[in-house]
Amino acid sequence: MSFETIRLDHVGPVAKIVLNRPERLNACPPTMAVEISDALAMLGQARAVLLTGEGRAFCSGADLAAKGDRSITGGAGSYKALTEAYNPMILKLSRVPVPVVVAVNGPAAGVGCSLALAGDFTIAAKSAYFLQAFVNIGLVPDGGASWILPRLIGKARAMQMMMLGERIPADTAEDWGLIYKAVDDAALQDEALALATRLANGPTVALGTLRQTVARALESDLASTLVIEAEGQHKAGDSADAAEGIAAFLAKRKTQFTGA
Repeated sequence: MSFETIRLDHVGPVAKIVLNRPERLNACPPTMAVEISDALAMLGQARAVLLTGEGRAFCSGADLAAKGDRSITGGAGSYKALTEAYNPMILKLSRVPVPVVVAVNGPAAGVGCSLALAGDFTIAAKSAYFLQAFVNIGLVPDGGASWILPRLIGKARAMQMMMLGERIPADTAEDWGLIYKAVDDAALQDEALALATRLANGPTVALGTLRQTVARALESDLASTLVIEAEGQHKAGDSADAAEGIAAFLAKRKTQFTGA
């Protein structure tokens, strides 16, 4: 399948999705959101996902300059784009059965900020920044921002981001716990791929189950979470990787996980 706004590459066991509109700072029209969802449905044997942007930006947000069928301006246009394209993309990314690493190579604004924070690990170049730009143009956060930001950094800082509409540099984002870490620009892609590859070589069933367990636990009480964990342990415990992990532990040798 060919894509208009993204690239899907496979680097060993890692599926690499690249936002590919560098001339528009990877502004994300509904088409791009749909293509990201399509790419996430085409992972094949990939055991991890790496999401990044081409050029000097990760994603500058929704493409407000789009015309015609791609236009997302106005209340009706925004609602249609969110319910039919952007929201399904965020949900699809949250439900991927393998670990997701996001390499933020530049500005991540608007829905691009939500996308940047939707993975399991977000690594950002030190020149990058995160911006909830909506209030600056009289809009409200979307892409799940109002759900994820308070959970990552607490209400006070989330409100700071959303109501003041100020840039949060990568180093500050790391200090706040908004992202996994900030690295030198030149090291970003290598570090992100190394992490994605490390995860891909791990016990994929356990890692995929773990990310779903955490997602459900965020909406559950302790008693419900204990049941969710038991269900997850049942699933992981029946995997070939669990058998291999226990055998390797007992034999005091290195594990050889296959993702099964």
